[in-house]
Amino acid sequence: MKTCAKPLGTAAAIVVALAALTFAQAPPPPDAPDVVDYQKLLPLLPDAPTGWKADEAEGSTTDVGGFKLTNVHRDYRKGEGKETPTGAISILDSVSNPGYVIATTAGWNENSDTPEGYSKSVTIDGNPGFEAYEKEQKHATLWIMVAKRYFVQIELTNVDPKELQEWGKRVDLKKLAAIK
Repeated sequence: MKTCAKPLGTAAAIVVALAALTFAQAPPPPDAPDVVDYQKLLPLLPDAPTGWKADEAEGSTTDVGGFKLTNVHRDYRKGEGKETPTGAISILDSVSNPGYVIATTAGWNENSDTPEGYSKSVTIDGNPGFEAYEKEQKHATLWIMVAKRYFVQIELTNVDPKELQEWGKRVDLKKLAAIK
């Protein structure tokens, strides 16, 4: 079970922290808006699809190197065992760290397809995104940028990567864009 201190998962939290620290040398712009309280984002994490189970949704608002970040997270699984299909949905409000947004989305226009997997830019309900799949690990990831502040991340393991975008649509992106 995850704790509220690590709602993105260990690997994702490390990436977020490193990216934030990369841009921590300069303070946030004086006119940077505040991140929303995580309580506003928790209701956007959907219930489990039919046949799946969902853990309790978790979230936090933290200060990382002078930049505030809000994130919420929920894990999903279908059955038990080593090859069990799993999923995770995270939402990160990075509005107070525009450098992180720029750095993260910079490579989203680079597409590749290799025997090991693929990565490609996508658009979900008018929002830019990036999808990647690692064949050997059977791990698929979808990132969606909403309202130039929210990153929605969907991770699926042991699930057909064609389901990524459907999982992305389970999050009400229009409602998310309206939260300030």
